[in-house]
Amino acid sequence: MVAGLLQHKGKYLETNDIIPSKVYHGHLINKGDLLDDVLVTFFRAPHSFTGEDSAEISVHGSLFVQQKLLQILIEQGSRMAEAGEFTRRAFVNRKFDLAQAEAIADLISSESEAAHRVAINQLKGGFSKELQMMRSKLLEMTALMELELDFSEEDVEFADRSQLKALLQETLSHVNRLKDSFRLGNAIKNGIPVAIVGKTNTGKSTLLNALLGEDRAIVSDIAGTTRDTIEETLNVNGMLFRFIDTAGLRQTDETIEKIGIERSYKKIREATIVIGMLDASNNSESMLSSANEILSKVDLEQQRLILCINKVDTLPDQGDVLSGRLIQDLDNDAVLVICLSAKHKFGLNDLYNALKNSQPLSYPDATLVTNVRHYEALVHASESLSKVEEGLETNIPTDLVSQDLRQALYYLGSITGEITTDEVLGTIFSRFCIGK
Repeated sequence: MVAGLLQHKGKYLETNDIIPSKVYHGHLINKGDLLDDVLVTFFRAPHSFTGEDSAEISVHGSLFVQQKLLQILIEQGSRMAEAGEFTRRAFVNRKFDLAQAEAIADLISSESEAAHRVAINQLKGGFSKELQMMRSKLLEMTALMELELDFSEEDVEFADRSQLKALLQETLSHVNRLKDSFRLGNAIKNGIPVAIVGKTNTGKSTLLNALLGEDRAIVSDIAGTTRDTIEETLNVNGMLFRFIDTAGLRQTDETIEKIGIERSYKKIREATIVIGMLDASNNSESMLSSANEILSKVDLEQQRLILCINKVDTLPDQGDVLSGRLIQDLDNDAVLVICLSAKHKFGLNDLYNALKNSQPLSYPDATLVTNVRHYEALVHASESLSKVEEGLETNIPTDLVSQDLRQALYYLGSITGEITTDEVLGTIFSRFCIGK
């Protein structure tokens, strides 16, 4: 079809003369009219993205040309691809597995260097290889245990129980590591959640506006202006952060403000990094009290706390004294203290560096789970393997242990698509962009 539209060196291409994977330059002709000067590449199965015969046409950026070309192709018998259809065809033709297919969607939607890096690693198959190795070992052990069932009357053991226990511990540890990596992987994919918290009028909304470089949040001297959370993302040195401006923490009888404050506490619990805003114009005792209140809501084993003494421009040359005194009074090395003026954008570089270097953001080259479907499957696999471990300790019947092993294999296989259903595939690929 495409060959019949392309004039190459003054003549139309014959299908039998096409050299696969060669780029042809020519004129796109329709009913004698020149549409555009184009490049066309023809691919022969299985050496294409989908594993099928296909052609790629590169036209100029004119929207008219693109629309006209689509019209011509449809008139010739083509149809528009459904969402994710090309990637689904590639998966069906075993060009890659389901986890790698989903990594393509993550790659397309990546908004930071870190998210791109994680998606590329999954697309290369690192995650899939880990799962395949685990499944292979478990399958072998499951087969031996099920073989015992065929010889149950002879009371024969084909599967070495000590070897199975060692394998289980190794696999369970591996599954749990992947499962636990979801918190960081999801944060990198969707933005590291950073909650900006503190009492009213400490400059939380001013800081958000300063970080974003625009007036996103309403700033007012009236206490309690922010009633609900405001979220915006910002790319800082290749890392995507999701900043959350929260309602000021204080005692109030106002119903809507109380709801906003409750949401503030919820966002503190969900955040990877908490920025606690303190007012430099308050006395040391008041600042220490506010800092301790914020600190009491933060789990320093899972979260990073950065305390920002704001409005230091109102107390010239006192910033270092205030921060030094607060650090000494808190006596907690896990808490970082920064002095800044959100209004005058003083000290923002120190905050950017603190965000970039915060411990929760460091991640290894090891696989990170970023997909909630994968996370849920790993949770179920972990539960099944724990039941197997418990069953071996309590000597429950082999057929029950074997069933739990099968369940674990099912959940691990569902990640890569070795075990799946059309309904699951339809849900996954429907989220892809049209034409990919």
